[in-house]
Amino acid sequence: MTREYAVPAAARGSVLGQAEIDAVAALVRSGAPLSAGRSRTEFEERFAEHLGAAHALTVTSGTVALRLAVDLLDLREGDEVIATPQTYQATVQPLLEHPVRVRFCDVDPDSLALDAGALEALLTDRTRAIMLVHYGGYPADLARILELARARGAVVVEDCAHALGATRDGRHPGSLGDIGCFSFQGSKNITTLGEGGMVTVHRSDWAERIERTRGNDIDGEFVHTTPGADVPAALPWMKYAEHIHRREVAALRRGGTNATMSEASAAVGLVQLAKLDTLVERRRSIAARLDAALAAFAGRVRVPAVPHGVRHSYHLYTFFVEDPGARDRLLAALDRRGVEIQLRYYPQHLLPEWRARGHRRGECPVAERLWFDQHVNLPCHPGLTDEQVDHLVGALVGGLREVPHGPGAPSGATRATGGATCPIST
Repeated sequence: MTREYAVPAAARGSVLGQAEIDAVAALVRSGAPLSAGRSRTEFEERFAEHLGAAHALTVTSGTVALRLAVDLLDLREGDEVIATPQTYQATVQPLLEHPVRVRFCDVDPDSLALDAGALEALLTDRTRAIMLVHYGGYPADLARILELARARGAVVVEDCAHALGATRDGRHPGSLGDIGCFSFQGSKNITTLGEGGMVTVHRSDWAERIERTRGNDIDGEFVHTTPGADVPAALPWMKYAEHIHRREVAALRRGGTNATMSEASAAVGLVQLAKLDTLVERRRSIAARLDAALAAFAGRVRVPAVPHGVRHSYHLYTFFVEDPGARDRLLAALDRRGVEIQLRYYPQHLLPEWRARGHRRGECPVAERLWFDQHVNLPCHPGLTDEQVDHLVGALVGGLREVPHGPGAPSGATRATGGATCPIST
């Protein structure tokens, strides 16, 4: 039997209502096509405009978006890809299909994004790409990462599944690097009826490749041929006539996927995108309540700093328990108080499929120490009522008071600031 929690984790990360119902109903009644129609085109255009990206292309999931991003890299045997270990498996799974060396880079202890210092030591002349995640909606500082990537000619792929609604210095994740990948799965900051994704690129040739691959066409460079006996003269504009005209294919990479987003999903996406600021503000208000509660527990917990110029979208609310051994006791205390906890995510390099490729414990010591000993994610989504947020805050305070802690903890609450600490008022 599934347990009912007073404060559940995000079964739905967004809020859907009458506006979404009306959008789907209007589409159904309109008689318009239910695939590859006006809603999808408009959703892509508005999404690209929102981000400041040249091209945005919808697909059926964030996983598909990441797979298409890896396809664009044209990886060859001997290439190297640097990736984050602090992510969901979909970020790095496509790399298992390629004969490349994946080098997992340790993370920054605050943002949990790739640590630029650790990244620099892993770069080689064979580095083809860097795959990073804006963990939890905290937009990574890409300035140094992009500088290092450009010097090596490496492509930067941003997994933005958590980061819609976030900004750094006024710019949106997904428009910073070379390729952005978004998820609209049901737990994300907006959803397109439970599943959906988007790929953003600046290069027109990459946009054209994704357009072909997400459909049913061959992902190749087509060459026009002279019409012959096998080319019908009637209706030359029809799709199959065009294929026959272009039957010679150079530089074939792969077949199509039929990963196009439905019109119903895109219609809901348009409504959700219009609600994005409101949905993220609700997440931020819950996060502020949690920040205030944690500020009273000096030296025992660490809340990552949000630097000036950063707008966190709080797909996940993350903090760290400093006392050795106290994290697991706190998780148990929260569970007893009716708060559902899901820790995200198990370090990827320690999963069986990556251990089979030679990865081992000790490879990313910061990510390992934080996840196994200190890392806590709390429910933080707009579906929570005010009463549930009150319950969450009370459970958090009660749990921290219950859990024993070592002597000598400082009395002033602290917040991490790039490795140092500074006092904050309570």
